[in-house]
Amino acid sequence: MTFPSLSGGVSPARALALMAGLGSAALLAGAFAFQYLGGMAPCALCLWQRWPHAVAVLVALGIVAHLPLRLLAGIGALAALTTAGIGGFHVGVEQGWWEGLATCAGGSLSGLSVDDLLNPNVTIAAPVRCDEIPWSMFGISMAGWNMIASLGLAGLWGTAALRRETTG
Repeated sequence: MTFPSLSGGVSPARALALMAGLGSAALLAGAFAFQYLGGMAPCALCLWQRWPHAVAVLVALGIVAHLPLRLLAGIGALAALTTAGIGGFHVGVEQGWWEGLATCAGGSLSGLSVDDLLNPNVTIAAPVRCDEIPWSMFGISMAGWNMIASLGLAGLWGTAALRRETTG
């Protein structure tokens, strides 16, 4: 297996695919930073939005390993469109345009015993609701930004899939 050098051995199509994969990696890093550094626990839909980005990162590793570009770029585009779709659904839940999933309404108390529920020293974490917006920028929530960025990444993946692979 040969690994192309980034100094000139990568075709423009592969470079686009790698940029898209790095974009997904950056979005995942941002989500983890909000969670672990910012103290914002993710809701169920937030967690679902992460999985397609993880797939896109793995696809980008396949691009680096010089596996078939068109197939992988198509999978990367599908992953980006999937997370954009979940993000769009999440925005609709946040805005009250439609109901969220059952897992979005809050958690259940499963896993807790009656003794735990009656014990005042046991702390029960409040469930994270999908219809609440914990952070936004310019009036756009994190789910909205994920949707916008993911549509852009899907465009990069799609362009990479459609370009002829030539170096130089």
